[in-house]
Amino acid sequence: MKALLVEDKEYIRKGLLNLLKLIDSEVEVIGECESVKEAVVVAGACKPELVFLDINLTDGTGFEFLEQTKNLSFKVIFITAYEEHALQALKIGAVDYLLKPVDLEELEIAIQKVANLTLAEQKQQIEVTKDIWNNENSKLILSLHNSFQVIDLNELLFCESDKGYTTFYCDDNKKYMISKTIKEFEERLLKQNFTRPHQSYMVNLKFIDKYDKSGVIHLKNGKKIPVSSRKKEQFLDAFLKYNN
Repeated sequence: MKALLVEDKEYIRKGLLNLLKLIDSEVEVIGECESVKEAVVVAGACKPELVFLDINLTDGTGFEFLEQTKNLSFKVIFITAYEEHALQALKIGAVDYLLKPVDLEELEIAIQKVANLTLAEQKQQIEVTKDIWNNENSKLILSLHNSFQVIDLNELLFCESDKGYTTFYCDDNKKYMISKTIKEFEERLLKQNFTRPHQSYMVNLKFIDKYDKSGVIHLKNGKKIPVSSRKKEQFLDAFLKYNN
């Protein structure tokens, strides 16, 4: 099988290449990619039969890659770190996956399993996995003083950080303050259509009404969020991509 490696960490790609050389398989690696954008282009050009696919990439998720290449025919083996929500989705969805660091025996088993599946069977498994993963990933649990609060990220307007505390403002006018900095949530929120236009704010792109070129975001509820000069280019890139 002609294979494509889609993984944003070079040492993981190199390790996987070395393991593939050690096993007696028909897998021939024809390309390596580290982002969704790059992988879509390479997959379209090379037409792989198998893709080793990292779930979390530099510019999106493996599921976004699959959505953008749904007209191509290839099988998938997911690669993931020990992230509970991702692992749960993979197990329940029954797709083939490898945990980082990749183990030689597990690699052989995964290749054998995927070889015995039809494309239709695996596509069905992946759809189940995607639904579970997206559902798990759209929730955030906040540890409050005397309770745990579940936040639906699709209903979270923005977060505001101040002196070691972060306040979460929701679409139902409720707000929740916790004693953590906004930095602790940045990576997770950036994967869920949020942007960080200012050191003190994370904003849901879904709720932006307009951007004033003077450097102010207007949310649909009337709230105004500043955009710092050093983050302006990054914000505009995310804002325009989301709305195109």
